[in-house]
Amino acid sequence: MLDIRFICDNPELVKENIKKKFEDNKLPMVDEIISLYDEKCRANSRANELRANRNKISRQIGALMGQGKREEAEQMKKLVGEQAQELKELEEREDELAKRVLELQMKIPNIVDQSVPVGKDDSENVEVEQFGEQTNPDFEIPYHTDIMQLFDGIDKDAAGRVAGEGFYYLMGDIARMHSAVLAYARDFMIDKGFTYCIPPFMIRSNVVTGVMSFEEMDAMMYKIEGEDLYLIGTSEHSMIGKFIDTITPEEQLPLTLTSYSPCFRKEKGAHGIEERGIYRIHQFEKQEMIVVCKPEESMEWFNKMWSYSVELFRSLDVPVRTLECCTGDLADLKVKSYDVEAWSPKQKKYFEVCSCSNLGDAQARRLGIRVRGKDGGKYFAHTLNNTVVAPPRMLIALIENNLCFDGEYYSIKIPKALQPYMGGKTVIKANKKF
Repeated sequence: MLDIRFICDNPELVKENIKKKFEDNKLPMVDEIISLYDEKCRANSRANELRANRNKISRQIGALMGQGKREEAEQMKKLVGEQAQELKELEEREDELAKRVLELQMKIPNIVDQSVPVGKDDSENVEVEQFGEQTNPDFEIPYHTDIMQLFDGIDKDAAGRVAGEGFYYLMGDIARMHSAVLAYARDFMIDKGFTYCIPPFMIRSNVVTGVMSFEEMDAMMYKIEGEDLYLIGTSEHSMIGKFIDTITPEEQLPLTLTSYSPCFRKEKGAHGIEERGIYRIHQFEKQEMIVVCKPEESMEWFNKMWSYSVELFRSLDVPVRTLECCTGDLADLKVKSYDVEAWSPKQKKYFEVCSCSNLGDAQARRLGIRVRGKDGGKYFAHTLNNTVVAPPRMLIALIENNLCFDGEYYSIKIPKALQPYMGGKTVIKANKKF
């Protein structure tokens, strides 16, 4: 969310940013919010004038009453009454204007970093770099759920009977691998100096609107009926929410946390090969990282965070690439964002497994996350988030890139880094032929 004073002082810059994001329908909001804020300031100025005048007249009434000038005092009381009605109307109008200004502030997109490529949608995202050679084995790679079924590792039919489409049971070694990946990711981030945290899995509406746009909320979040609670779509929501309405001494920054949580998403409109199987589901588990830092350090942390994801995936023998999101693919709160994509030897293409975002002070401004500087002054922090791993997507990448075939049975090689979390196993073998 942009500072209202910034919008008023830089209307053309704000409009140009909206055009870069191809959200021209929001252009009229800039002039509207400036006009409304100007009206609000005038109303506030007049209200303050009336309050000061009321205090002055009240003293005059007291003096007149003390002098026995009752009739003059009554005239002054009448004037106070008239001004009180005007003040009431002004205060009501101020509240109306403040709500509308805030509503518009939360819809006007954040200023994207100058380095972000201009593009209409994700088809115009830009590849930055590839890490590791693409695996292309000389045997057929089944679809990921078919692979898991060979290991008796998944049961979607039973999950469908229990919960419906978009859910699954993981079983045996596949389930163990799923948990091993999360445990390894947890320790990987702890070794990077991040503090491990298990957050609440539900958050209130004021936190939801603090961390994401209204459009994202409607598309993603499950509402708890009858309560002001939402199931989290990612632990970033409750992790950033942890600092709502706080003032952190500058010397305590940066705050670096890594969290585990289940996540719940509506996933409206999912379709295609990547929406079959367990690419897009309503419930999954995730290891996340978030950083709260000084503004001048946020880009440095951004580069550290996505590089951690690359390092982790490469330690598990998964080829990846980084992709910079163009202006049209950035959510409104984001300043800059990289996707880390894993190679799929089955599909012969990369697919998203991590998303690293710098949100500037947008979330901090919405949630009141402030920093007290050494001079005693206060300013808004910058917030960043990035996926560490999010099985089952991570699981798909791990299985496909470490799959082996002896002519009869498939097996999965366990990367060295993961072996301690798999009871020392170096390989798991399928229970049936393909």
